[in-house]
Amino acid sequence: MPTFTAPDGTELAYHLVGEGEPLLCLPGGAMRASAYLGDLGGLAAHRRLILLDLRGTGDSAVPADPATYRADRQVADVEALRVQLGLEQVDLLAHSAAGDLALLYAAAHRERIATLTLITARGRALGVDFPLVHRQEAADLRKSEPWYDGAREGFDRLWAGTATDADFDAAVPFFYGRWDATAQAHAALDVAQTNEAASAAYASEGAFDPPATRAVLAGLEARVLLLAGELDSGPRPQVSAAMAELFPAAELVVQPGAGHFPWLDDPDFFVRTVTTFLG
Repeated sequence: MPTFTAPDGTELAYHLVGEGEPLLCLPGGAMRASAYLGDLGGLAAHRRLILLDLRGTGDSAVPADPATYRADRQVADVEALRVQLGLEQVDLLAHSAAGDLALLYAAAHRERIATLTLITARGRALGVDFPLVHRQEAADLRKSEPWYDGAREGFDRLWAGTATDADFDAAVPFFYGRWDATAQAHAALDVAQTNEAASAAYASEGAFDPPATRAVLAGLEARVLLLAGELDSGPRPQVSAAMAELFPAAELVVQPGAGHFPWLDDPDFFVRTVTTFLG
Protein backbone atom coordinates (compact mmCIF):
# COMPACT_ATOMS: atom_id res chain seq x y z
CA MET A 1 0.00 0.00 0.00
CA PRO A 2 1.71 3.22 -1.14
CA THR A 3 1.61 6.36 0.99
CA PHE A 4 2.62 10.01 0.70
CA THR A 5 2.80 12.98 3.00
CA ALA A 6 0.27 15.82 2.75
CA PRO A 7 1.53 19.40 3.07
CA ASP A 8 0.47 19.51 6.73
CA GLY A 9 2.42 16.33 7.52
CA THR A 10 -0.52 13.89 7.52
CA GLU A 11 0.40 10.49 6.06
CA LEU A 12 -2.11 9.54 3.38
CA ALA A 13 -2.62 6.20 1.63
CA TYR A 14 -3.86 5.17 -1.77
CA HIS A 15 -4.61 1.85 -3.43
CA LEU A 16 -3.78 0.71 -6.95
CA VAL A 17 -6.27 -1.50 -8.79
CA GLY A 18 -5.95 -2.68 -12.39
CA GLU A 19 -3.71 -1.78 -15.29
CA GLY A 20 -3.49 0.94 -17.90
CA GLU A 21 -3.41 4.71 -17.87
CA PRO A 22 -3.96 6.14 -14.36
CA LEU A 23 -7.39 7.32 -13.23
CA LEU A 24 -7.35 9.16 -9.91
CA CYS A 25 -10.53 8.32 -7.95
CA LEU A 26 -11.98 10.26 -5.02
CA PRO A 27 -14.50 8.45 -2.76
CA GLY A 28 -17.71 10.00 -1.46
CA GLY A 29 -19.55 9.46 1.79
CA ALA A 30 -18.72 12.14 2.61
CA MET A 31 -15.41 10.86 4.03
CA ARG A 32 -15.84 7.16 3.37
CA ALA A 33 -12.81 4.92 2.83
CA SER A 34 -12.21 4.14 -0.83
CA ALA A 35 -12.72 0.35 -0.46
CA TYR A 36 -16.41 0.61 -1.39
CA LEU A 37 -15.45 1.68 -4.92
CA GLY A 38 -13.98 -1.78 -5.56
CA ASP A 39 -12.89 -2.04 -9.19
CA LEU A 40 -15.71 0.28 -10.30
CA GLY A 41 -17.65 -2.43 -12.07
CA GLY A 42 -14.66 -3.68 -14.03
CA LEU A 43 -13.30 -0.27 -15.03
CA ALA A 44 -9.95 -1.49 -13.64
CA ALA A 45 -9.64 -3.76 -16.68
CA HIS A 46 -9.21 -0.60 -18.77
CA ARG A 47 -7.55 1.91 -16.45
CA ARG A 48 -5.29 1.76 -13.41
CA LEU A 49 -7.46 3.05 -10.60
CA ILE A 50 -5.70 5.16 -7.98
CA LEU A 51 -8.09 5.07 -5.02
CA LEU A 52 -7.29 7.76 -2.47
CA ASP A 53 -8.20 7.22 1.16
CA LEU A 54 -9.05 10.74 2.27
CA ARG A 55 -7.47 11.92 5.51
CA GLY A 56 -8.86 10.12 8.52
CA THR A 57 -10.37 7.28 6.47
CA GLY A 58 -9.22 3.81 5.49
CA ASP A 59 -5.44 3.48 5.71
CA SER A 60 -4.79 7.22 5.88
CA ALA A 61 -3.80 8.84 9.15
CA VAL A 62 -6.00 11.06 11.27
CA PRO A 63 -4.82 14.67 10.93
CA ALA A 64 -3.67 16.68 13.93
CA ASP A 65 -6.15 19.44 13.05
CA PRO A 66 -9.75 18.23 12.47
CA ALA A 67 -10.50 21.49 10.65
CA THR A 68 -8.56 20.04 7.71
CA TYR A 69 -11.45 17.68 7.03
CA ARG A 70 -13.21 20.58 5.34
CA ALA A 71 -13.42 19.96 1.60
CA ASP A 72 -11.47 23.03 0.51
CA ARG A 73 -8.66 22.14 2.92
CA GLN A 74 -8.28 18.74 1.22
CA VAL A 75 -7.53 20.20 -2.21
CA ALA A 76 -3.86 20.27 -1.22
CA ASP A 77 -4.00 16.51 -0.54
CA VAL A 78 -5.14 15.79 -4.09
CA GLU A 79 -2.44 18.02 -5.52
CA ALA A 80 0.20 16.34 -3.35
CA LEU A 81 -0.90 12.95 -4.72
CA ARG A 82 -0.61 14.23 -8.29
CA VAL A 83 2.94 15.34 -7.56
CA GLN A 84 3.68 12.00 -5.88
CA LEU A 85 2.51 10.17 -9.01
CA GLY A 86 4.61 12.38 -11.29
CA LEU A 87 1.65 13.29 -13.51
CA GLU A 88 1.52 16.59 -15.39
CA GLN A 89 -2.24 16.20 -15.74
CA VAL A 90 -4.77 13.83 -14.22
CA ASP A 91 -7.91 12.08 -15.33
CA LEU A 92 -9.96 12.70 -12.19
CA LEU A 93 -13.05 10.71 -11.18
CA ALA A 94 -15.20 11.55 -8.16
CA HIS A 95 -18.24 9.83 -6.69
CA SER A 96 -21.07 11.41 -4.73
CA ALA A 97 -19.90 13.93 -2.10
CA ALA A 98 -16.39 13.84 -3.55
CA GLY A 99 -17.80 15.78 -6.47
CA ASP A 100 -17.34 18.87 -4.32
CA LEU A 101 -13.67 18.10 -3.69
CA ALA A 102 -13.05 17.38 -7.37
CA LEU A 103 -14.70 20.66 -8.37
CA LEU A 104 -12.64 22.61 -5.86
CA TYR A 105 -9.47 20.91 -7.06
CA ALA A 106 -10.32 21.66 -10.70
CA ALA A 107 -10.91 25.31 -9.83
CA ALA A 108 -7.61 25.60 -7.93
CA HIS A 109 -5.54 23.61 -10.46
CA ARG A 110 -7.42 24.00 -13.72
CA GLU A 111 -4.32 23.32 -15.81
CA ARG A 112 -3.81 19.93 -14.14
CA ILE A 113 -7.16 18.48 -15.24
CA ALA A 114 -7.08 16.28 -18.35
CA THR A 115 -10.65 15.03 -17.87
CA LEU A 116 -13.18 15.24 -15.06
CA THR A 117 -15.66 12.41 -14.46
CA LEU A 118 -18.40 13.08 -11.92
CA ILE A 119 -20.41 10.00 -10.88
CA THR A 120 -23.76 10.72 -9.17
CA ALA A 121 -21.87 13.68 -7.80
CA ARG A 122 -22.85 16.56 -5.58
CA GLY A 123 -22.28 20.14 -6.73
CA ARG A 124 -22.48 22.28 -3.61
CA ALA A 125 -19.17 23.83 -4.65
CA LEU A 126 -21.05 25.23 -7.65
CA GLY A 127 -24.06 26.34 -5.62
CA VAL A 128 -26.15 23.48 -7.04
CA ASP A 129 -27.90 21.34 -4.46
CA PHE A 130 -31.15 19.38 -4.30
CA PRO A 131 -34.23 19.83 -2.11
CA LEU A 132 -36.05 17.20 -0.07
CA VAL A 133 -38.71 16.98 -2.76
CA HIS A 134 -36.12 15.36 -5.04
CA ARG A 135 -35.62 12.59 -2.48
CA GLN A 136 -39.37 12.06 -2.35
CA GLU A 137 -39.67 12.14 -6.12
CA ALA A 138 -37.07 9.40 -6.49
CA ALA A 139 -38.66 7.30 -3.75
CA ASP A 140 -42.01 7.47 -5.53
CA LEU A 141 -40.39 5.80 -8.55
CA ARG A 142 -39.86 2.64 -6.50
CA LYS A 143 -43.47 1.97 -5.48
CA SER A 144 -43.60 -1.30 -7.42
CA GLU A 145 -40.61 -2.77 -5.56
CA PRO A 146 -41.44 -5.61 -3.15
CA TRP A 147 -39.46 -3.94 -0.37
CA TYR A 148 -41.06 -0.48 -0.81
CA ASP A 149 -43.75 -0.60 1.89
CA GLY A 150 -41.28 -1.65 4.56
CA ALA A 151 -38.68 0.91 3.53
CA ARG A 152 -40.50 4.14 2.69
CA GLU A 153 -41.24 5.33 6.22
CA GLY A 154 -37.63 4.79 7.23
CA PHE A 155 -36.44 6.62 4.12
CA ASP A 156 -38.61 9.65 4.90
CA ARG A 157 -37.45 9.72 8.53
CA LEU A 158 -33.86 9.56 7.32
CA TRP A 159 -34.13 12.94 5.59
CA ALA A 160 -36.29 14.39 8.35
CA GLY A 161 -33.42 13.75 10.77
CA THR A 162 -35.47 11.43 12.99
CA ALA A 163 -34.29 8.04 11.70
CA THR A 164 -33.22 5.21 13.96
CA ASP A 165 -30.60 2.65 12.98
CA ALA A 166 -33.47 0.35 12.02
CA ASP A 167 -34.91 3.05 9.73
CA PHE A 168 -31.56 3.48 8.01
CA ASP A 169 -31.22 -0.27 7.47
CA ALA A 170 -34.73 -0.43 6.04
CA ALA A 171 -34.10 2.50 3.67
CA VAL A 172 -30.86 1.18 2.15
CA PRO A 173 -32.53 -0.40 -0.95
CA PHE A 174 -33.46 3.08 -2.19
CA PHE A 175 -29.77 3.80 -2.85
CA TYR A 176 -29.44 0.95 -5.35
CA GLY A 177 -31.07 0.51 -8.72
CA ARG A 178 -31.45 -3.23 -8.11
CA TRP A 179 -31.76 -4.67 -4.63
CA ASP A 180 -30.07 -7.93 -5.59
CA ALA A 181 -27.31 -10.03 -4.04
CA THR A 182 -24.61 -7.69 -5.36
CA ALA A 183 -26.27 -4.62 -3.86
CA GLN A 184 -26.93 -6.38 -0.57
CA ALA A 185 -23.28 -7.46 -0.28
CA HIS A 186 -22.16 -3.91 -1.04
CA ALA A 187 -24.56 -2.46 1.53
CA ALA A 188 -23.21 -4.88 4.12
CA LEU A 189 -19.69 -3.45 3.90
CA ASP A 190 -18.38 -2.22 7.22
CA VAL A 191 -20.20 0.99 8.12
CA ALA A 192 -17.07 2.07 10.00
CA GLN A 193 -15.65 2.94 6.57
CA THR A 194 -17.09 6.43 7.11
CA ASN A 195 -15.44 8.90 9.48
CA GLU A 196 -18.57 10.56 10.90
CA ALA A 197 -16.75 13.48 12.51
CA ALA A 198 -14.92 14.19 9.27
CA SER A 199 -18.15 13.88 7.31
CA ALA A 200 -19.78 16.52 9.50
CA ALA A 201 -16.87 18.92 8.90
CA TYR A 202 -16.52 18.25 5.17
CA ALA A 203 -19.09 20.78 3.95
CA SER A 204 -18.99 23.07 6.99
CA GLU A 205 -19.12 26.85 6.85
CA GLY A 206 -16.44 28.34 4.61
CA ALA A 207 -15.89 25.22 2.51
CA PHE A 208 -17.49 26.64 -0.61
CA ASP A 209 -17.53 29.90 -2.55
CA PRO A 210 -19.89 28.98 -5.43
CA PRO A 211 -19.67 32.24 -7.44
CA ALA A 212 -15.87 32.12 -7.46
CA THR A 213 -15.78 28.42 -8.34
CA ARG A 214 -18.32 28.83 -11.14
CA ALA A 215 -16.35 31.75 -12.57
CA VAL A 216 -13.13 29.73 -12.74
CA LEU A 217 -14.71 26.54 -14.09
CA ALA A 218 -16.53 28.48 -16.79
CA GLY A 219 -13.11 28.60 -18.42
CA LEU A 220 -12.21 24.94 -17.86
CA GLU A 221 -10.87 23.54 -21.13
CA ALA A 222 -10.99 19.90 -20.02
CA ARG A 223 -13.90 17.69 -21.00
CA VAL A 224 -16.34 16.81 -18.22
CA LEU A 225 -18.63 13.79 -17.89
CA LEU A 226 -21.56 13.83 -15.49
CA LEU A 227 -23.09 10.38 -15.04
CA ALA A 228 -26.41 10.36 -13.18
CA GLY A 229 -28.53 7.44 -12.05
CA GLU A 230 -32.11 7.43 -13.32
CA LEU A 231 -33.38 6.30 -9.89
CA ASP A 232 -30.88 8.15 -7.69
CA SER A 233 -32.43 10.36 -5.01
CA GLY A 234 -29.45 12.60 -4.53
CA PRO A 235 -28.61 14.03 -6.90
CA ARG A 236 -31.47 13.55 -9.31
CA PRO A 237 -30.59 13.66 -13.04
CA GLN A 238 -31.93 17.22 -13.32
CA VAL A 239 -29.33 18.32 -10.78
CA SER A 240 -26.54 16.78 -12.83
CA ALA A 241 -28.00 18.52 -15.88
CA ALA A 242 -27.87 21.87 -14.09
CA MET A 243 -24.24 21.24 -13.19
CA ALA A 244 -23.40 20.31 -16.79
CA GLU A 245 -24.61 23.70 -17.98
CA LEU A 246 -21.87 25.40 -15.98
CA PHE A 247 -19.00 23.86 -17.99
CA PRO A 248 -17.87 24.74 -21.52
CA ALA A 249 -17.47 21.08 -22.56
CA ALA A 250 -19.70 18.80 -20.50
CA GLU A 251 -21.52 15.61 -21.38
CA LEU A 252 -24.48 14.34 -19.36
CA VAL A 253 -25.37 10.63 -19.33
CA VAL A 254 -28.32 9.27 -17.36
CA GLN A 255 -27.82 5.57 -16.73
CA PRO A 256 -31.17 3.75 -17.00
CA GLY A 257 -32.30 1.93 -13.88
CA ALA A 258 -29.29 3.05 -11.85
CA GLY A 259 -29.20 4.30 -8.28
CA HIS A 260 -26.39 5.98 -6.39
CA PHE A 261 -23.82 3.29 -7.23
CA PRO A 262 -24.27 2.85 -10.99
CA TRP A 263 -21.24 0.59 -11.48
CA LEU A 264 -23.13 -2.08 -9.49
CA ASP A 265 -26.49 -1.73 -11.24
CA ASP A 266 -25.22 -2.21 -14.79
CA PRO A 267 -21.44 -2.63 -14.90
CA ASP A 268 -21.32 -2.97 -18.69
CA PHE A 269 -23.19 0.29 -19.28
CA PHE A 270 -21.12 2.09 -16.68
CA VAL A 271 -17.73 0.89 -17.94
CA ARG A 272 -18.63 1.47 -21.57
CA THR A 273 -19.79 5.02 -20.82
CA VAL A 274 -16.72 5.99 -18.81
CA THR A 275 -14.15 4.36 -21.09
CA THR A 276 -15.73 5.90 -24.18
CA PHE A 277 -15.58 9.32 -22.53
CA LEU A 278 -11.99 8.86 -21.40
CA GLY A 279 -11.02 7.68 -24.84
